[in-house]
Amino acid sequence: MPSTPAKKKPTKQPAPAADVGLSVGEAAPDFALHDQSGELVTLSALRGAPVVLFFYPKDATPMCTQQACAFQGGLGRFSRAGVRVLGISILKPRSKKKFADANAISLPLLADDALGPDKKPVPHAARAFGVWVQKSMYGKPYVAIERTTFLIDPRGKIAAKWDKRTIEADVDAHVDEVLAAAKALG
Repeated sequence: MPSTPAKKKPTKQPAPAADVGLSVGEAAPDFALHDQSGELVTLSALRGAPVVLFFYPKDATPMCTQQACAFQGGLGRFSRAGVRVLGISILKPRSKKKFADANAISLPLLADDALGPDKKPVPHAARAFGVWVQKSMYGKPYVAIERTTFLIDPRGKIAAKWDKRTIEADVDAHVDEVLAAAKALG
């Protein structure tokens, strides 16, 4: 009796990255947030030059530290190109200061630390940019920032956007790619 070939199990394809946040071409919403030094930073005050906004979930976690340090490492190149770089996440300015001091980060880390009536975070910048999303860990849902980088052109429009997958695949290459895109704005 002839043998039948064994059936191959289909390989599981990774789920596509969720397309969260605002899209390229949309106006970047203004915000007013305090940095790790207590300085108030508004996006509208930075018009006229390209701005990189990198949203990260939380201070002092391994990937967030790697991401912030990579942007810090490229800060001189961004500055020479006339590009401002800002990090945004939840937690208070005092957390940002501790995080910045521990990692020699001088770029502004903005505290998107608004609280809702239940005393849980409801960050207004992350919500406005569409990166405050529902996630799940061990089957338990929660809401947090989705790691996303936005490049905003001098007129205040979103010129480019990178998602979590791209960022986490190679953080240093991501920073180089963001810098190249910012320089291409002219």
